[in-house]
Amino acid sequence: MKGDLNRSRRNLTSGFAYLLCLLSTAIALIPLGLILVYVIVQGAPALNLDFLTQLPKPVGETGGGMGNAIVGSLMLIGIAAAIGLPIGVLAGTYLAEFRSPRLSWTVRLLADILSGVPSIIIGVFVYTLLVLTMKRFSALAGGVALAVLMLPTVARTTEEMLRMVPDTLREASLALGISRWRTIVSIVIKTAGGGIMTGIMLALARIAGETAPLLFTALNSRTWPTGLDKPVASLPVQIYTYAIAPYADWHQQAWAGSLVLVLMVLLLSVGSKLYFGRKMRSVR
Repeated sequence: MKGDLNRSRRNLTSGFAYLLCLLSTAIALIPLGLILVYVIVQGAPALNLDFLTQLPKPVGETGGGMGNAIVGSLMLIGIAAAIGLPIGVLAGTYLAEFRSPRLSWTVRLLADILSGVPSIIIGVFVYTLLVLTMKRFSALAGGVALAVLMLPTVARTTEEMLRMVPDTLREASLALGISRWRTIVSIVIKTAGGGIMTGIMLALARIAGETAPLLFTALNSRTWPTGLDKPVASLPVQIYTYAIAPYADWHQQAWAGSLVLVLMVLLLSVGSKLYFGRKMRSVR
């Protein structure tokens, strides 16, 4: 009788905790849902083929689009990923697999500090380092600024995901005569690949919407990108420019640009999850 009472109490407590978790999840998702709905309602009317493929119109003319800003954003994200992802993943792998106490502690501390530095400070730093040296704003400078922003997220996420891989997998691989580097690449990183990819997506999502560092590095342009050493348009800067302008048509296009930016991040995240999930299932 007493055992049944204790079991009922535990079931009741478990059910209450489960409902509380569901309620908390719903509360956390409500702001995201409201933002998505509002951006869609405001931006969808101005979203059309011309918006995606044409250049901005001069002041006073209606129409045009943000085609150059969309291409420019993809270019900047690509440069940042090419620079930041290899460095971040390798740094996280070193922290997780080699674990030199003093150096690892220093790298973790620097990564945590860097993740808390305001993005505008990163923009000023890259402005001093590259823009003043090259004597011009450029897509390369913008990509470097975004790469610096994504480094701590990628490194720390990679480290934590690799630490979650059981040591028995490493020991089994080494016992079969497989070298350590091959064990890390073929066993450990593949096992933690889903978590590492999640961290990469979080980093890409963060830099995709950054505006402040690009104002100091890539600046802006009303033409199509012509090279890595030239100023380039980007969706966040274009949205900012249109949002503070006193023109109703520009305000509408700013909402459309916001919708495109949200959809880009969403499609990138979902697509990579599906692709990487399929690869992980085939490996298993």
